[in-house]
Amino acid sequence: MATLEQLWIEGTETLESAGVAEAKLNAWYLLSEAFDISRATYLLTKDKEAGTEEQERYLGWITIRATRYPLEYILGKQEFMGLLFKVNENVLIPRQDTEILVEGVIKNSQGKKILDMCTGSGCIAVSIAKLGHATEVKAVDISVRALDVAKQNALSNDVKVEFIESNLFEQVSDQYDIIVSNPPYIESEVIGTLMPEVREFEPMLALDGTEDGLYFYREISNAAPRYLTENGEIFFEIGYNQGEAVTNIVRAAGFAYAEVRKDLAGLDRVVYGRLK
Repeated sequence: MATLEQLWIEGTETLESAGVAEAKLNAWYLLSEAFDISRATYLLTKDKEAGTEEQERYLGWITIRATRYPLEYILGKQEFMGLLFKVNENVLIPRQDTEILVEGVIKNSQGKKILDMCTGSGCIAVSIAKLGHATEVKAVDISVRALDVAKQNALSNDVKVEFIESNLFEQVSDQYDIIVSNPPYIESEVIGTLMPEVREFEPMLALDGTEDGLYFYREISNAAPRYLTENGEIFFEIGYNQGEAVTNIVRAAGFAYAEVRKDLAGLDRVVYGRLK
């Protein structure tokens, strides 16, 4: 029977051989989940023989992760904005890069009605409802399965969000003070170059921004003025090389002001627009 330390080493070596980035950290997350232990507990018990059931669970997860199946899908969860979100293959895994988008909306959320377009896991809408000061938050997605996950995330985080199954604005009514969206924005031909974890397992519906990656920015921007109040605002997450193009799209759609905002790495990450 192996010890916890031996299992961590074995898992790390297996993941390294499979080309998994941050193999040691990935192996730790799976070990800590399988054995339900903290780092402190591990240090106190690492030389003890591991339980058979937990060991089998851990090594099974290592085998799955070695296929490049995402860690977050194995664990079934991901932290975002300090909150915990359920994730599975029906939704894009929330990224830390998206937090700057959410923080911008929260800052402007006081007394506002907010619409999250292409909500996926609901991480944006739920975070805004939980941490902001909006009077109303609604969220839209075309995928029923994604909306099922989003509804569970609203429930587990104890917030009220109204979810709408819709192809963009088709089933949307009312007007909003803010529209926020992290739409599919990867160029179709680029998807094949992404990491296996992304291209093989995350939902293509949430990734593919069509030929130039800009389709959804055009569609949402052009429709948005009809669903925004007089001084309405729009927030988009963008790819690092899309700042100028999306800013031009937003301005062409009738927004008087548009700007690009950078993430913590200094890369273009958000386009903000205001009607007046």
